[in-house]
Amino acid sequence: MRKVVLGIILFFVSAQIVNAQKAILKGNVSDEKTGETIVGASVILNGTTTGAMTDFDGNFIIPNIQPGTYTLKCSFISYEPQSENVVLTANDEQTINFKLGEAVIQVEEVKVVARANRENETLLLMEQKEAEGIKESIGAQRLSNLGVSDAATATSKISGVSKNEGSGDIYIRGLGDRYLSTTMNGLPIPSDDVSKKNIELNLFSTDVIENVGISKTYSVNAYADQSSGAVDIRSKSSSTSIEFELTAGSNSNMATNNLWNNFKGTQNTNALTFGFFKGTSDTKSAVNGQSWNTNSKSLPLNRSFSVMAGNDFKLFNKKMAFFAMASHDNSFDYQNGIYKKYRSNVLDNYFTDTETFSSTYNTSGLLNLYYETNPRNNIRFNSLAVIKTIDELYEQGRNGEGYVFDQDPRENGAFVRDQNLKTTQLFINQLHGSHQLNDNNKTQWALGYNRVNSDEPMRIRNEVNLLNEQSVQFAHVGDFQQRKSSQHIEDSELNAYIKNEQFLLKNESQKIKLEYGINTRLKNREFSSLFTGVRAKGVQVQSVDNLDEALLNQSLYNNRQLIIRERKPDLYNALLNVYAAYGLATYNKGSFSGTIGLRYEYDQLNVEWDVANYVGRKGELTNHYNNILPSVSLKHQLNDKSAIRMAAGKTITLPEFKELSPFEYVSPTGRVTKGNPDLLKSENYNFDVKWEWYPSNKELMSLTGFYKRINNPINLAQARGSSGNFIYENTGEKADIFGIEAETRLSIIKARNTGQPSLEMIMNATKMWFNQDLLEEFRYNNKTETALQGAAGFIANASISYSNNKENKFEATLTGNYSSDKILALGAPEDFENSNILFNSEIIEKGFTTIDLVISQKINKKISLKLTGKNLLNPEIKQTQEIVPFTGETSNETVSSYRKGISLKIGLSIKL
Repeated sequence: MRKVVLGIILFFVSAQIVNAQKAILKGNVSDEKTGETIVGASVILNGTTTGAMTDFDGNFIIPNIQPGTYTLKCSFISYEPQSENVVLTANDEQTINFKLGEAVIQVEEVKVVARANRENETLLLMEQKEAEGIKESIGAQRLSNLGVSDAATATSKISGVSKNEGSGDIYIRGLGDRYLSTTMNGLPIPSDDVSKKNIELNLFSTDVIENVGISKTYSVNAYADQSSGAVDIRSKSSSTSIEFELTAGSNSNMATNNLWNNFKGTQNTNALTFGFFKGTSDTKSAVNGQSWNTNSKSLPLNRSFSVMAGNDFKLFNKKMAFFAMASHDNSFDYQNGIYKKYRSNVLDNYFTDTETFSSTYNTSGLLNLYYETNPRNNIRFNSLAVIKTIDELYEQGRNGEGYVFDQDPRENGAFVRDQNLKTTQLFINQLHGSHQLNDNNKTQWALGYNRVNSDEPMRIRNEVNLLNEQSVQFAHVGDFQQRKSSQHIEDSELNAYIKNEQFLLKNESQKIKLEYGINTRLKNREFSSLFTGVRAKGVQVQSVDNLDEALLNQSLYNNRQLIIRERKPDLYNALLNVYAAYGLATYNKGSFSGTIGLRYEYDQLNVEWDVANYVGRKGELTNHYNNILPSVSLKHQLNDKSAIRMAAGKTITLPEFKELSPFEYVSPTGRVTKGNPDLLKSENYNFDVKWEWYPSNKELMSLTGFYKRINNPINLAQARGSSGNFIYENTGEKADIFGIEAETRLSIIKARNTGQPSLEMIMNATKMWFNQDLLEEFRYNNKTETALQGAAGFIANASISYSNNKENKFEATLTGNYSSDKILALGAPEDFENSNILFNSEIIEKGFTTIDLVISQKINKKISLKLTGKNLLNPEIKQTQEIVPFTGETSNETVSSYRKGISLKIGLSIKL
């Protein structure tokens, strides 16, 4: 044993000695004629993959070089490459400067550098500086430092962006799902959820992400259905090693609620294998043939595993590269809190002990192939598969204090259990091509095919009353309070684009570039939902934990005490066809540059439905939209480090399939959301002005002012009348949004050399003012205007990162996020004639702050450890509603509340 310990000690000591003997190369790259520094030049040790890119000041540094003789090569587009022979000794530090002269374009080398470094924060900041529009990106490097696990959380680290707690929904400049668009590698991807326009970004783990970019201004080469921004996820395309990562962790809610040996799950977990569901969706046979009771499991420990690999090689004497990744994770969450519902300011539902048990399984696989026939022509294929399963058990009223207005057999002692399993199978396939026809002409094309199957194969819902400790009676207000249901969504989409970029003028003093192209998407959805209920009036059992005592008792069905109720399935089919052509001109001269573009887009939206809650069940609509959409972007470079930008454009917001179809979806709490076939599209006008300053290659200060006008805004509102449901409506003629956005990235302590510590801070904040008028039929309590649904008035993000910058690097990052109050659903009158006394006020989702901490330690070249703590403040997630009773004082009531718990995770990463 002592020999083993001694051997380990000698190994680490010798490793440290070897590391300490390494050398450093640094220097500067500039233009031979003008003396101006060159940003983004490639400096590499010939014959190796070791190198660097120059920063905003033209500087580069290559640390950790083994002693020896090398040829250092420097290259950049339109410059003649240069080489310098160097001899490095142990602990050597040499400075080599390059002055490059003009030459032909070196396309191949620059492509290799760009593909290899788009995870790097410095390069992304360079691209942001040089871009014509207003775009911000966050790369895999920074995501790792922040301990970010998915794309949804990644976007929330960008200024003006917040994430909705408990889901993958994000809000850009206070505007939510319907005002965004989501693409992957520039091609649109479908939603995995009937209730959303955009795909849940939680599905994309950071294992597959190279960077996430958000364009906050509109350019006509993008689809027009957006207003606040467009999110583009760039998938990883390269790797230099085989990498394994193992993580394990838990949530504080597990320990504080003593759930280690009794974590509940739904009946569906009996048919789960590693998150894959193998059960039935035949609700009729399952009613009296499959259990209604819950399951439990021991040791709900979060765990994950991932492996990734990649390489470059020659195929038919041409460059070929591949990257592949596979991952699987399993996580557990528990929440408890309260839930209330009011109708016309009168208490309708009240539960003081809501509980949610969630088990999530996520399996992902990514394959990226890159083939280069010559330096000017390449093709790339991406294929992503995501299989995600969420098993969710929701209970309220176990403590006997539940209340449901007008419940049978009584209002008190109400208990609700909702067991649901949601499985999502997402497949994205993309083929991209790029062809440099000559020095002034480049053509790019892409073709994508996406498919999503999103199922709730067996949802089980029970509503009962706890009469006493040994008597439970099934509630009965209709025949479907005891039910099993299934829901199926199948989306398929074909999308494509082709574009050509051509320089009409290109010289040292000015450039004129024309881009023109077409893009299209053909999207289809098939939706079905089937309920099978059990009429159980007057039937009792002894415990809510054994409802099978009655519901699987065949004699009760035989003597008609239990009656199976069937109804026709709810169906809708929908399609969206988009055809567009555009032209975009870019002009550069001296310190001024700008783009102006025009887009024609034709959108066809068809929906057919056959649903129970629609008069006559069947209906259909066909909407045609012809859009002429301009965009303009101007940039004035004040000096080499600062600029002023201006952008303006017109966009649209189309109603979504689920917003148009009058199907009613019931949430676990009992909230019902319904579509509206009468929805109109919104027209959006967007204006931005931005000042930005880049003190160094890693620093930024910016200030942006923006304004948006939305005509016919679409909101989720509480339904008018007595249903108590939620519905999508054009609630006003117009909405105005004003905003100010500020961001700063500062290097508090700069590391001049390897081994010196660095401390960096990033802060951003966005303040917004919203106002929309209310149409007469939506006015209540003398309210004639309101804010926008889902819009937060203030958003702030901050992070501070420390690194010792040694060979075995230690890093620590503390991040904080705050999002202020926003409207979950607008209010509405229940009686138009008495709208000042019979109404429901808007429901507010209260603001809260989250803080995360990530600490990582590199043990050696191949092994590193990471400790992640999320939601350290464990804030209360709360929804409130103003209640104005007929008599008495107005109060602000909490209608929903819970805490997520603190999440702790430790990870081990191994590189081979």
